[in-house]
Amino acid sequence: MRALFTEAIGTFFLVLSYGLAVNQDVNLAAVSIGVTLMVMVYAGAPHSGAHYNPAVSLGLTLSGALPARRLAPYWCAQFAAAILASLLALKFTGDPLIVHPYAKATWQKVMAGELLGTFALVYVVLHVATGRGRAGNGYYGFAIGGTVMALAIGIGPITGGSFNPAIGFATAAVTLWLGADHQVAPWIYLAGPCAGAALAAVAFRYQEGGNDAAPAAKPS
Repeated sequence: MRALFTEAIGTFFLVLSYGLAVNQDVNLAAVSIGVTLMVMVYAGAPHSGAHYNPAVSLGLTLSGALPARRLAPYWCAQFAAAILASLLALKFTGDPLIVHPYAKATWQKVMAGELLGTFALVYVVLHVATGRGRAGNGYYGFAIGGTVMALAIGIGPITGGSFNPAIGFATAAVTLWLGADHQVAPWIYLAGPCAGAALAAVAFRYQEGGNDAAPAAKPS
């Protein structure tokens, strides 16, 4: 239960940071989101592995770092926290959190961008948190947060910069409930990241020689 509580806290603040920064058109939104993820990863890694992202949990499960029986509970905690954070962002800013792709971006571009961005994120997570030689490193949080920051700057303007179904898909439940429109179908923000996570797990297992990854943490 403590692992799920940790996942809920970290996901909540990550989604809230995204919502407040995006809804207020903050110039350094990517920095805010990346740094929030970084500090939450350092805070929560010993307790849950600090996924805060259903796609990351999926990638860790497929790589062998997270037992399959924990995937559904992790997803429930992450999605529930994301919905709560979306409601709070609406309360603070007066606008629902909608992940907006570039106006001229087709659904194919959004799907491809989310897939590639999530691949990069999960690939980094697997290597710095579970790969060979990672034991005792102190840079894993910086690497993960820095990856999200870079992706948000480069790919974010095209896709909306989700790379996380808790941001791109779970928040859609709130906006759809409120009657808001989406430029692309919300399912893209679930399918793209999950496909990217699966491919990252395949690439990681190939590089590691097909062996299961070491546990990312010992969830309590």
